[in-house]
Amino acid sequence: MSDIASNSPARPSRLFSSFSVRDAGTLIGLVLILAVFAVLVPGFLSERNLINILQQSSINACLALGMTLVIISGGIDLSVGPTAAIAAVISATLLVSGYPVPLAIVSGLGIGVLCGLVNGVLVAHVGLQPFIVTLGTLSTYRAIALIYTGGNPVLGIPPEFRALFNGSLAGIPSSVVIVAAVAAVAWILLKKTPIGEYLLAVGGNEEAAYVSGVPIALTKVTAYVISGTLAALASLILIGRLGAAEPILGNLWELDAIAAAAIGGASLMGGKGSVIGTILGAIILGAMRNGLTLMNVQAFYQLLATGLIILFAMMIDRVTRGRE
Repeated sequence: MSDIASNSPARPSRLFSSFSVRDAGTLIGLVLILAVFAVLVPGFLSERNLINILQQSSINACLALGMTLVIISGGIDLSVGPTAAIAAVISATLLVSGYPVPLAIVSGLGIGVLCGLVNGVLVAHVGLQPFIVTLGTLSTYRAIALIYTGGNPVLGIPPEFRALFNGSLAGIPSSVVIVAAVAAVAWILLKKTPIGEYLLAVGGNEEAAYVSGVPIALTKVTAYVISGTLAALASLILIGRLGAAEPILGNLWELDAIAAAAIGGASLMGGKGSVIGTILGAIILGAMRNGLTLMNVQAFYQLLATGLIILFAMMIDRVTRGRE
């Protein structure tokens, strides 16, 4: 890996040293949003509402962690929502048919792995552009979910499955605990393992990474497989909460995941991203939507706010990259 450093202008070390600064800025942004809504909405900072924000943010945080790894590698995954939909309806079908809960969970996660693998192979081995590939699989996976269910929801999720994903541990929702564990693993993967260095190297300078012996194709495929797996996990969390699975589940989830990653410092140019920043970005979006909902702001204005946040985050990235 010393060759990577010499061929890619100290990219990993610069990234690691700048993360704390960008993460601090994201944290300050979160504090400011909480402070504004605390003034505008009585009870916004109550323990119950803060836990509610974390629970609402958990699904997007799970998606965004996978999206962050893909973005760091220089790619994009627009198919996370439909991937989640396929995983959800297949897992739900197994559950209502009486199959064991572990089998349904493994099957759902396996669907996520398969969808991510297809994306990764098309990008890394066939050589197609990530945007085009995942735009195509977005429609394909959604169609598969609709065809599989005939467009109908799958109802009657058993209580034991719902208790697993919609319960609590020491007063903390299970979904928050699960995503916190996923975030810890993602942080270790990115900071402490070779695959983390490979992702940063490939996204920062793919040609230099190739010359240095980095397994380019394997690195990209791994990123997409992780993204698909976490999309499937997010869908399991949601159907555990709702008690049903719909083939239209996950609509526009890719927008939220990209927004959270971008707010957290990930660059769509690749080679830059932060697990901590992504989690903070997801919480910022969750807090903003929670506050706007409590203020009775209509949903399409919330969508507008999300789009503006993405644009703002991209402008910040452009400015910071220009100073590097």
